[in-house]
Amino acid sequence: MANQSFLDFLFPISEKYQSLQKKLSEGDIDYSSKEYQEIQKEYNRLEKIVNLKNLYEKYFRQIKETQELLKEEKDDEILLMSQEELASLQENLEKTEKAIKLSLIPPDPNDDKNIIIEIRAGTGGDEACIFAGDLFRMYSMFSERQGFKVDVLDSNEQSGAGGYKEIVFSVSGKDLFSLLKYERGVHRVQRVPDTETQGRVHTSTVTVAVLPEAEETDFTLNPDELKIEVCRAQGAGGQHVNKTESAVKIYHLPTGIVVQCQDGRSQHKNKEKALKVLKAKLKEKEEKERKDEVDSNRRSQIGSGERAEKIRTYNYPQNRLTDHRINLTLYNLDIVMEGNIEEIIEKLSLADKEEVLEDYLKSFKM
Repeated sequence: MANQSFLDFLFPISEKYQSLQKKLSEGDIDYSSKEYQEIQKEYNRLEKIVNLKNLYEKYFRQIKETQELLKEEKDDEILLMSQEELASLQENLEKTEKAIKLSLIPPDPNDDKNIIIEIRAGTGGDEACIFAGDLFRMYSMFSERQGFKVDVLDSNEQSGAGGYKEIVFSVSGKDLFSLLKYERGVHRVQRVPDTETQGRVHTSTVTVAVLPEAEETDFTLNPDELKIEVCRAQGAGGQHVNKTESAVKIYHLPTGIVVQCQDGRSQHKNKEKALKVLKAKLKEKEEKERKDEVDSNRRSQIGSGERAEKIRTYNYPQNRLTDHRINLTLYNLDIVMEGNIEEIIEKLSLADKEEVLEDYLKSFKM
């Protein structure tokens, strides 16, 4: 896109930013209202774009001035310096333009939500359960380092071998869905189990689901559509771990969705947590149906977040992690499993944004 036409394209964004700035400064809005929060969020997003636009204009102006200087300058040394400066300015202009375009992508409304993560052992028996536990530890360590709160909602421990057949937990903090939504899918592990006497590598799989928490306004559950059962919580091997009926299982009759929570100390707390998981699942179902209808033509390389999509391989003998969606290979698996997943998140996020941006800009013929 020509530089001036790009600036013309950004002009309405500057106007909208100024309009929101005026609305916020007038003080005619309830600062505790959801409307204010939405306006403030949009204002912050546009402010970033406007600041980048101002930087872009500065580089654009400096490039024109340098080009004029080159036309008139006769001194070879000054000419060389001006040419180097022009090349640097053009590089900065291109980087700023890309940053602006990435900022133009409409934000995912779920990006700032807390999340619920479900990890389920797939094929591979005990080894899959052990790896499910390894992934839970990895996400927990990442969350702890970021200052996020992890709360186990339900778990089914594997008797004897360790790990989990299934574990469900919530994570609370800032912009969580934006960080961990790319973890959805099938994770494959290749390693030699402790019980393997001949050193053969076994392959196992674990499925990870990441759901944004639903807000109170997202759903009003009809009590007539719920079947709630209470029972005594069970530990590994199925044995009861307490004498009171504190575990709660909720059936959503219209959809057949079933959720369970038994890790809380009281029936009331477990019911509260189970309802939170149910709302998140219903929200996910509703959004998937809407996305399938509206966005059926887009085939993202980063993936749809489907639970059956194979996204990553963890190869322990080679200390290798491969993310198949973006052909990313790292040879520091031992470090990654300690919760150091920031590099993976950053690369997946950038690849996804660039792909979305391509579709977004096509609509403007940019």
